[in-house]
Amino acid sequence: MKRRSLGIAVGACALLAACGYPFLSFATQEEGPIVVGTANSLTHLDPAGGYDSGSWALYSNIYQSLLTFDPGATVPRPDAAESCEFTGPLTTYRCRVRGDLTFSNGHPVTAEAVKHSFDRILAIRDPLGPSPLFANLRSVEASGPFVTFHLTTPDATWPFKIATPAGSIVDPAEFPRDGLRTRQTFPGSGPYVLSSYEKGARIALAPNPAYRGAVPKEGKPVEIRYYPTSQEVEKAWNAREIDVAHAGLTVATLATVENGKDPDVRFAIGESTVTRYLALNTGPSNRPLASVAARRAIAALVNRGRLAEKVFKDTVSPLYSLVPRGVTGHSTDFYDVYPESDLQWAARHLRDAGISTPVRIKLGHQAGSAAVEANELKRQLEKNEIFRVELVEEPDWVKYQERQKSGEFDAYVLQWNPDFPGPDTFVQPLVGSGNTLHNSYSSAKIDAAIEATRRSVDRNKRIEPFRSIQRMVAQDAPLIPLWQKKNYVAIRPTITGSHYLVADDSGVWRLWELGRQRSAD
Repeated sequence: MKRRSLGIAVGACALLAACGYPFLSFATQEEGPIVVGTANSLTHLDPAGGYDSGSWALYSNIYQSLLTFDPGATVPRPDAAESCEFTGPLTTYRCRVRGDLTFSNGHPVTAEAVKHSFDRILAIRDPLGPSPLFANLRSVEASGPFVTFHLTTPDATWPFKIATPAGSIVDPAEFPRDGLRTRQTFPGSGPYVLSSYEKGARIALAPNPAYRGAVPKEGKPVEIRYYPTSQEVEKAWNAREIDVAHAGLTVATLATVENGKDPDVRFAIGESTVTRYLALNTGPSNRPLASVAARRAIAALVNRGRLAEKVFKDTVSPLYSLVPRGVTGHSTDFYDVYPESDLQWAARHLRDAGISTPVRIKLGHQAGSAAVEANELKRQLEKNEIFRVELVEEPDWVKYQERQKSGEFDAYVLQWNPDFPGPDTFVQPLVGSGNTLHNSYSSAKIDAAIEATRRSVDRNKRIEPFRSIQRMVAQDAPLIPLWQKKNYVAIRPTITGSHYLVADDSGVWRLWELGRQRSAD
């Protein structure tokens, strides 16, 4: 899926293990909403305007999709739909919308509302929105309770795509077809309603009494507080201002958490396929990285092991492929094709391509640990004067995305959260034509291979096309895989249900599972 603002590395505890850290103090708070602090920024609360993990986390709570994922599930099941199925050769998909659903403003949820929700994503095509996920959607038809999706090419992954928060259903009376919503209220039909919103600072959520759908329980009131960096989240934790720290503790803290013995903090840690890449701008022809030789030189200079050890204190693992470990079709092509941090290899290939050194590039990054990472990348690329790197820091998440799209950076650091379980979410959005990297890269061979992966629901038949894609990506190097992390959340001992926040890679942030137990007197 999803781009992600400043990524923070995780510790090495087992899933749901209780881990202590001596500087994290416990504060008893029996009343009021459960307060979650995070460094994951929010782009927009309109589903047509956000394709990042911070935004999607909220969408899955205040909106519904036709389908959704249960915790740990690899296939979706109905939510706003009664049923869904392909009615043709993987190019026609039809759902029957439930008849008992209403938005929080009382308006009914209908097939027409579903059609409107998808039509406006394609009509608006916001540069920070999820339209690339629906690149093969030709049209949407609504008739009575039925909504039918007509696809330009066969796509076995379509149920997975509409189960993501990109498939959020909005009220046609409230969300215009041709532009993002400008009012600061966002009615939906999800498990929560938005009770207050202070842009960039906090969001208060209350249980939606009218909710009907796949979520079997009513949640507790929750307040989300947004912080610019993980250091600020940690300060808020130590000041006893938050109950849950999600994507928001520093690398130094997480690196030592396994040795802690303090019973006043618990960690829920889950395996994930969250990945980090260095995106490279491949065009136009006058750009310094338009030449594949220059991009391959970068691939040969990057030292992933040093990034993992020195910057992230071994809380992440080096990654050598487009598709991460634990996902069907994973390979190690960047390990097989390129030496690790080989100055002679990089210099020779630049010289053979007639490229003089140093090659001057602008490297975009965010603040916090991302700035430390960018400085280490600069040091690696500038060895022997092979590259000359100008670092460009942009702490504001929305502006960072806008500067990526404008082509200001020759390279930039990108953290990617999968849209749904499976390898597809790492392919079309990142290297297919019209991808979300805004790096001018496209390949007819890769596009053909992507289509081949969508023609069958049999996963075994799709493995070789995915591996073929990864081989081509390693040769063209439009991006460089850096590392892979885990999901984690730090909680007070009285908070329950936090493991559902890191249960899987479905993109669903299950805030309704959070609860509070009274501490013993």
